[in-house]
Amino acid sequence: MSLKDFKVLTFDVVGTLIDFEKGMLNYLHAVASDVRISDEDFLAAYRQARKSEDTTWYPDDLVRCWHAIAPGLRLPDSDTIAEGFRDSVAQWPAFPDSIEALKRLRKHFKLVTMTNAQSWALKHFATTLEHPFDMELSCDDAMCEKPDARYFAYARGRFEGQWGYKQADNLHVAQSQYHDIGISKQLGITTCWIERRHAQKGSGGTIESAITTPDYHFHTLAELAEAVEAGR
Repeated sequence: MSLKDFKVLTFDVVGTLIDFEKGMLNYLHAVASDVRISDEDFLAAYRQARKSEDTTWYPDDLVRCWHAIAPGLRLPDSDTIAEGFRDSVAQWPAFPDSIEALKRLRKHFKLVTMTNAQSWALKHFATTLEHPFDMELSCDDAMCEKPDARYFAYARGRFEGQWGYKQADNLHVAQSQYHDIGISKQLGITTCWIERRHAQKGSGGTIESAITTPDYHFHTLAELAEAVEAGR
């Protein structure tokens, strides 16, 4: 099956299109410039905090995460700083290739977000990405977060109802094995893994997971756009 045979691309946003690790680390360095901590140690602590059973909707949960990790890392801690961590999503950058690659992909497909972020945060991300999406779905819409299968059913219902596309017309594009690739394959959805951390050790800020072999595998979104244009 050629990539151009798909009709709708559903996207994870945070980690696939938006560089949340860089965004969080930029905030860390701004508010705790005198604290000696490696980027990887901070991301590992964040990753552990996100595994908690006390998580709330994302990225509101970043307030809880900061309070949870600050004592162990000897970071400055206050409600103002923790809330600033949450609000920093408005400044989180896109990956260098995201904006241009999305423009290229939009020539061939309907583009739909399937983000675990709340709608208020998705508005910021969409602005950062220069509004490329034909449909914007957030965890507020689905009332659940991936890897919950109900999110995928909700998204399918939305794009099928609006455009008539079926599951076979959908390619799900994501970075997270834990949140996206594993469950997509279980549900029979064709998957495209954008392995953003391919040249780095560890899983950074993403929860670890067994590696599920995707249907398509690229290191950047630009590589996906190139494969589409090449007729692969």
